[in-house]
Amino acid sequence: MGYNKKGDDAIPLLRHLILGLARSPRLKRWVTTWPPARRAARRFVAGERLEEAVAAVQALNAQGLLATLDYLGENTRTREDAARAADEYLRILDAIRAHGLRSYVSLKLTQMGLDLDDDFCYETTRRVVERARAHRNFVRFDMESSAYTERTLNIYERFRRDGYDNVGVVIQAYLYRSARDVERLIALGANVRLCKGAYAEPPTVAFPRKRDVDRNFLRLLERLWSPEARERGVYAAVATHDERIIRWAKRRARELGLSQNEFEFQMLYGIRRDLQLQLVKEGYRVRVYVSYGQEWYPYFMRRLAERPANVLFLLRHLVRA
Repeated sequence: MGYNKKGDDAIPLLRHLILGLARSPRLKRWVTTWPPARRAARRFVAGERLEEAVAAVQALNAQGLLATLDYLGENTRTREDAARAADEYLRILDAIRAHGLRSYVSLKLTQMGLDLDDDFCYETTRRVVERARAHRNFVRFDMESSAYTERTLNIYERFRRDGYDNVGVVIQAYLYRSARDVERLIALGANVRLCKGAYAEPPTVAFPRKRDVDRNFLRLLERLWSPEARERGVYAAVATHDERIIRWAKRRARELGLSQNEFEFQMLYGIRRDLQLQLVKEGYRVRVYVSYGQEWYPYFMRRLAERPANVLFLLRHLVRA
């Protein structure tokens, strides 16, 4: 594959610790009410109101960056909460149209009621997909923990069978099953965001070593860029901040004759802004994942767990507080 990394690179204990703390109600109450932590979270979260998120996307668009808007929340417990989340996504899509934003939306199916009932989740999500289609926009179904992978793909496939082509999905390279899932998606001509994965998964379902995740990422991207996949209309979004993978992807795309409009890089709001702008300067499509809302704690903790630099950023911020 032309990519190698020295060392074992086992996922550090710190990452597992942080992801475990993401499930702590007590720590959540403390972090979400302590002003220094709230200020630190603004590095990764655009705000708690839609208006703040719109302003963030406008600033990104002005720099040549695309966006996807995400209303934070997951694992809703009632149908009423799921309906309210869908209502907020309708507001987002209307705001994108009203402000002429270069953005689509990303959502989590557990926020739409997947824990309650698959059919209910589908109908709730369809309200959002229908509004997006009316606005000539697009909806990405985020991938959550491995407990939801199969059901998320099933719902995505159901939308495609029902004639919706303005939907996409996510594949996580750290899961062993992802090679099989990519084949399912190639057959559908899917729009796929390929990422490494950000949840705490056991070694029975996911590669425990970073170097193995990285190698699988490249194998999956190679398959998504295969002649068969391209003939079927597959579009791949390369979601990573890893400069080694980005360099490999740029080189491989040139070797395959892919134009810079046939794929895109995707990154998170507040992470590697310098790299985002450099890629835009080089002519690549770059989309930034912009999240907002009051339920920012789990998302914030996953961002801290992904990169040691994010933890250091938080500690420096808290020391200055």
